[in-house]
Amino acid sequence: MEMKASIRKSVLKKMKGLEPEIKWVADQSLIQRLRSLPAYQEASVIATYLSFPHEVDTSFLIDAAQADGKQVVIPKTYPKGRMEFVDYDPQNLKQTAFGLLEPEDGSQAIDQSEIDLIHVPGVAFQKDGYRLGYGGGYYDRYLADFDGATVSTIYACQEVNFLPASYDIPVQEVLVDESTI
Repeated sequence: MEMKASIRKSVLKKMKGLEPEIKWVADQSLIQRLRSLPAYQEASVIATYLSFPHEVDTSFLIDAAQADGKQVVIPKTYPKGRMEFVDYDPQNLKQTAFGLLEPEDGSQAIDQSEIDLIHVPGVAFQKDGYRLGYGGGYYDRYLADFDGATVSTIYACQEVNFLPASYDIPVQEVLVDESTI
């Protein structure tokens, strides 16, 4: 088993090296597969993230979910690994120190019990749903007492074996695009 930092570095390099055309097709396919899941179809409120360029492009999911009449919420992070979800408003975003866009301060948090499905990001994943994120622990803390459905969409190059930590919370379903090995 490799150390988490070297796994992250290796997988991120592969993700960043995907050909744009292949990545675009994979992103479209993964979002369509996610939309076909019963957990998505039954959900009223969907949480997702605003993706980095090397990740599955969540703008496709956001647009589709809104077209499907679903409420879309995105994460807002705070010091010490605290995170909450707020309504997605493209006019109310700022760039974080990590280079991500997230909601401006003052956005109203959505109660965790109102979220039906969380689309969870990550860098490396195991088939059983355990994941390595970017190292902040935000999602593991949030998911520790979340009762709804969880899913991740990943490229084949993100499938890696590693030893999960005792605090790691697996996602319930991992959708993999096999064309992106």
